[in-house]
Amino acid sequence: MADPFGFMKYKRKDNPYRPVAERVLDFEELQVPLDVDERQEQAARCMGCGIPFCHAGEFYGGGRAVSGCPNDNLIPEWNDLVYRGEFKKAFDRLSRTNPLPEMTGRVCPAPCEKGCTENLNGDGVAIHDNERFIIDNAFEQGWVADSGRPKERTDFRIAVVGSGPAGLSAAWRLNQLGHNVTVFERSDRFGGLLMYGIPNMKLDKDIVQRRIDIMAEIGIEFVANTEIGRDISFEVLEADFDRVILATGASVPRDLPVPGRELNGVKFAVDFLTDITKIVLANGDKKMRQSLEGQNVVVIGGGDTGNDCIGTAIRLGAASVTQLEITPQLPSQRTDANPWPEYPMVDRKGYGQEEAIAAGNLNLTHYATSTTEFIGAERGQLIAINTVQVGPDFKPVAGTEETLKADLVLLAMGFTGAEQSIFQGFGITQIFDDNTTNNEKVYVSGDAKRGPSLVIWGIREGRKTAEKIDETLRVMVTQ
Repeated sequence: MADPFGFMKYKRKDNPYRPVAERVLDFEELQVPLDVDERQEQAARCMGCGIPFCHAGEFYGGGRAVSGCPNDNLIPEWNDLVYRGEFKKAFDRLSRTNPLPEMTGRVCPAPCEKGCTENLNGDGVAIHDNERFIIDNAFEQGWVADSGRPKERTDFRIAVVGSGPAGLSAAWRLNQLGHNVTVFERSDRFGGLLMYGIPNMKLDKDIVQRRIDIMAEIGIEFVANTEIGRDISFEVLEADFDRVILATGASVPRDLPVPGRELNGVKFAVDFLTDITKIVLANGDKKMRQSLEGQNVVVIGGGDTGNDCIGTAIRLGAASVTQLEITPQLPSQRTDANPWPEYPMVDRKGYGQEEAIAAGNLNLTHYATSTTEFIGAERGQLIAINTVQVGPDFKPVAGTEETLKADLVLLAMGFTGAEQSIFQGFGITQIFDDNTTNNEKVYVSGDAKRGPSLVIWGIREGRKTAEKIDETLRVMVTQ
């Protein structure tokens, strides 16, 4: 274990965020990593618990919520190795279960930290930031490529459709196991939601591209601007490859079908974030035009996507930002119905909300509020929205109607699931718990199977799918 007295000697210290006034002027990363000595002190806070809840992955809430890491990460082990300065061994332990820790070390909400035993009477270990340190150091030292190279090659060919967390995780593990992998992506860049669904200040796209480049270097083929069923037929893909993994994500956004939905100025959050990321990649974040200057922006929905929209709108110079959530405000502390080690369902401010409040949007979030109508001008441009407060049953409360100015509304209400056309193209009618389907050659992995979830879930699903395929292929060889 790490220093047995570390949790008493050192207070928790997260990678600090850059000051609000500085960071809203660009799209550069929010955090500033601690130096090596401070990071080792943070690793020393790990107690090496007899029962480490941080990586227990206990499910609750009908199996949809998790306490601890669902990916079986060997957290106490690599905390101890960081504390001792054995950074290569720490990377070896981390990469045994997580092929994309530079992503989770930046965007994961860290259920591992909330399940940490120290959260019983204090602050959990800064596992999230420790993970980021391990992998960033591994890239600097040149260790990452070798960890993914196979010892020998098989003759099997596997197609991975989709290059988000599940697709990249599956591709990495399959290549590591010796198989020949081709990743197909319908977009112009690889990474899925990592590239276009998460803004640059939270996940720098150079970080995503760095992983893609390493994967290409060690033998994985990437094919962009290619949609299965349009550019390549389902039949050809199935014939040319021994196995196919569908890791297309839960890409269908939840809509809001109220009067005026067709107006110019009502957009899905994912489309808005994608457009801005493309501009940042093309022009650089220092040259961002204040395209929302003078405009009133309303974000409908909470969660990470809503928070990302708020932060992006502030960077683009919005005159005002308002957030609407249909659910009531969460309590400031855990309730008896939400005990440790469950993930704490408490009210917290995201980076974007902090930035919006600092910019003067003091009444930022309207809770228990539903949108009833989008209002437009004569030429079809959005100018306002009508809202109403709702009770615990989500039914309107009479007399609480309100009209808000709005030049842009961003729908950030989550996703409903995967696009079904690709399943239909392969004749898939059943998806089983082990990610197999009624089509023995085709597997479904990540959010495409589970529905919208965390990046770490996609990584786990991709890894497990790869290992299941490897198992079935090697059985074929021995028969």
